[in-house]
Amino acid sequence: MTISAKDLLELLRYPAAAFVVALVYAPVREFLRRHRSTAIFLGVTAAASLLPFIVTLPVLNEFERQNVWLDGFSNAGVFVLLAVGLNIVVGLAGLLDLGYAAFFAIGAYTYAFGASPFSGNHFPFLLMVAAGAIVAATFGVLLGAPTLRLRGDYLAIVTLGFGEIVPIVFLNADQFTEGTNGIGGIYKPDLPLLESFSLLNPWPFYLVMALMIIVVLILVYKLERSRLGRSWMAVREDELAAAASGINTVVTKLLAFSLGASTSGFAGVFNAAKLTLVSPDQFLFTVSFTVLAAIVLGGMGNIWGVAMGAFILYTIQVVLLHELNTFFDNFHLPHPNFVEYQYLLFGLALVVMMLLRPEGLFPSQRRKRELHAAEELGDDAELPGADELGGVDPSSSEVRL
Repeated sequence: MTISAKDLLELLRYPAAAFVVALVYAPVREFLRRHRSTAIFLGVTAAASLLPFIVTLPVLNEFERQNVWLDGFSNAGVFVLLAVGLNIVVGLAGLLDLGYAAFFAIGAYTYAFGASPFSGNHFPFLLMVAAGAIVAATFGVLLGAPTLRLRGDYLAIVTLGFGEIVPIVFLNADQFTEGTNGIGGIYKPDLPLLESFSLLNPWPFYLVMALMIIVVLILVYKLERSRLGRSWMAVREDELAAAASGINTVVTKLLAFSLGASTSGFAGVFNAAKLTLVSPDQFLFTVSFTVLAAIVLGGMGNIWGVAMGAFILYTIQVVLLHELNTFFDNFHLPHPNFVEYQYLLFGLALVVMMLLRPEGLFPSQRRKRELHAAEELGDDAELPGADELGGVDPSSSEVRL
């Protein structure tokens, strides 16, 4: 970076601190722009380092103890992984998937079969993480292969049906899944360099989740910037034009489904290991709806926006609504049970978001331009005049040759 004499004189007008910031900011920003993987690593690491200290500050420390906050952040990380995975399908490829919780269930039960007294197996955690992702991706291909020729509402209905079928199968296959009771006593991870995983010590789960988020975000970012990612966006914009330009739309959509499903399986393994229990009622349609709402809230198509939307939505759902109940109870004020109305509040928030900011809180620039193209061009653009059309009045139905 070079600074001209004029720029240097301009900088000298500022105090010393501002001068240093101005001098360092541009190179750092350019470096992070060119090395997005490094930016993701530094960003997630900084957030994971600051959150444990932020919750010890006044006001926040009155809500919950630090360990409870950290346990909640680990659970929020599960929804961040789910949202980033669904963003591949919905945000990048433009396919509406309403049964995403099914792949979450498949990943969780894969770990339950591989590391629990029920099955008699105790495979390593890292091996089961890979297995959960692969099994979920396989089911994503099996679902997508016969259905991805469908579009729009028809595809959404098929995925919704798949999302309803999977929990019912796990519920009724008592011999293999323990039915309603679920599979309990699942073994916790055993990883080197980390303390023993237990319900009383949330730090190991918190650190593992931060590492998983870093890995997934970097991989998804690499995919988004790759040829495959550009193919996804081409299919999202116009599938017919993408096919005409030589893109195999069926394979492209299959890869979107399988990679999105693998991320969900990834999250399912962690969730099963953390809760030590897997049951069908953990994977109902409300999970798919919540993750989809997080994508819309955060900013469809933007990896950072989707992650932030999932984190904010889960924190509101688990912390804020419960604390509202506690606040009103402490002052003996009549109030509804805010937790029971959480999905009503989500629905109202989505309606408001679609009316005021349809691109989400942290949108991708491409998505923002798409949704506001009409505003940029102007809704009141005038039609060409008669002189521009060679003397023909555009409102006339008569054409002279």
